[in-house]
Amino acid sequence: MIRLSSFSTAAALLLLAGCASLAPPAAAPVAGPALPAARADAVVEEAWISEQIPDAGLDSLAVWPTEDGGAWLIATAKAADQLVVFDADTGQHLRTVGGPGEQPGQFRRPNGIAVWGDLAFVVERDNHRVQVLGLPDLRPRGFIGADTLRVPYGLWLQETAPGELELLVTDSFMTDVQAGVLPPRAQMDQRVRRFKVQLDQDGSITGTDAGSFGDTGEAGMLRLVESIGGDPAHDRLLIADEDRRVGSTLRDYTLAGRFRGGSLPVFSADAEGVALWDCDMDSGWWIAVDQLTPTLFRVYDRVSLAPLGTFTGERVSQTDGIVLYAAGTPRFPAGALFAQHDDRAVAAFDLRDVARALQLHGHCLP
Repeated sequence: MIRLSSFSTAAALLLLAGCASLAPPAAAPVAGPALPAARADAVVEEAWISEQIPDAGLDSLAVWPTEDGGAWLIATAKAADQLVVFDADTGQHLRTVGGPGEQPGQFRRPNGIAVWGDLAFVVERDNHRVQVLGLPDLRPRGFIGADTLRVPYGLWLQETAPGELELLVTDSFMTDVQAGVLPPRAQMDQRVRRFKVQLDQDGSITGTDAGSFGDTGEAGMLRLVESIGGDPAHDRLLIADEDRRVGSTLRDYTLAGRFRGGSLPVFSADAEGVALWDCDMDSGWWIAVDQLTPTLFRVYDRVSLAPLGTFTGERVSQTDGIVLYAAGTPRFPAGALFAQHDDRAVAAFDLRDVARALQLHGHCLP
């Protein structure tokens, strides 16, 4: 993105909605030519944009529901080696934690982040690990993958049994970083690392290496990987491949790590953040970032991956990470899409505004 302690009902429904029995996999689209960076189908005004935090290098986002019915928006600050916490309803900067280092509570290039229950999982690219912190105190609880990961970026979590999670981490190691030389083809099956995460009664966390995956064929190979999102209800992982030499796109995999034979049409710029808007088992949408100025948000049908439209904000640009929170807050009763803005700020879109702009219809919409 482990045992849950205080976990609101709304958040539980949001996080566990995809854990129903698997539906038959839908046919994956075939990769096509690059999409033009044309005018978006709609412009959606941002509900708010936070104050700027210069030189922080904000990147990825996660949401944690608070006991008062609101939520925190937590951003990784890769340049400052910190986490930055905002009020999800207002964008107010609440606190900053961490700093450079290798000790618990310190970070080296934090990138991906995911929240499960009252735990935050933070990928540290340059410490080659996932650090787990408790919420709301953000005190360190443990590390995962320090002996396995090489250049980790993104992550995704799902519950596999009571007190047990599966953690997937993208690992974009290279043979020659400066020259952009990929590893030998035989090593490309290590692009996504799998960990079994066990929660013990005493609150301790244990992460066990459970293998890796990645297709070694030309069509499904994960060359430069970062963001990853999953949909257990449809046995799907969408994994961003940012290698523009072959066309940046999202590749379609099963949860078991098998390439399904297709990818989305090539993006105009980098395929960055990806988020699932989960209405119910058979309806919903994927939202993916095309990293342009302004940022182009591409919307796809949850089941077929058919493109349904695009939108931009009025100001949001050069987005890396996004997170969608559908449980609702006082400011966003139908949920919100949060996006990083130009490395220095975060922004929010009301999902009702997105739905109206693209004429989306689903059970989750008012």
